[in-house]
Amino acid sequence: MAPPLVAVAHGSRDPRSAATITELVAVVRALDPALDVRTAFLDLSAPRLPDVLTALHGEGHRDVVVVPLLLGEAFHARVDLPSMVAEASARLPRLSVSVAGVLGPDPRLPALALRRLREAGAEPGDGVILAGAGSSHPPANAAVAEVARQWSPLFRGAVAAFASAAKPDVPAAAALLGGRRLALGSWFLAPGRLPDRVIAQARAADPNAVIAEPLGADPALAELVLDRYAEAATVPASRRYA
Repeated sequence: MAPPLVAVAHGSRDPRSAATITELVAVVRALDPALDVRTAFLDLSAPRLPDVLTALHGEGHRDVVVVPLLLGEAFHARVDLPSMVAEASARLPRLSVSVAGVLGPDPRLPALALRRLREAGAEPGDGVILAGAGSSHPPANAAVAEVARQWSPLFRGAVAAFASAAKPDVPAAAALLGGRRLALGSWFLAPGRLPDRVIAQARAADPNAVIAEPLGADPALAELVLDRYAEAATVPASRRYA
């Protein structure tokens, strides 16, 4: 029997975030109905990952694959998740937990973000801001900036901006783009406090700004989740948290 897939997101006090993650996991299930797929969160939303792993252990599972619904290798992927898995593995010694890679980098992510931007009405003459959460880990921010750099020839310039922990913020990015109409791309999986912050900043800079939706519950994203699961399900036992 294939090990269960536990899709773990960061979590948010905003109920729209958990609802979107639940919708995404439902798309994953629809793509592979035979696979046991569970939803979990690191913090702020329920069920939390330790509780889901405990439940799977209680059901008699011996192997599980955790797929982080995280776009990059920021603090939650590098510190929070490994710590939480290590604690659960020590507490549940008969459960072997494999942790998949984060969702990015993968070409499906920028393709989906660009599709969301165009669906919102972005045009070649717009100045584009690709907004992400921001991280104290520079490579995570650099990955978002690289996507914006690749988009720049498609518009009248494109730059990355961040909601917290990194520069530039949206007002500074808008100043870099000059007086053209703004189009705000979303490097977020789901709605929440940080996406709302960058949206408000974009509208303050340009009341006519085009605002893209988050990546959301899209089949391309669900396929990526299943690909990360498949990669981790075949790793040798020495690379597992056990």
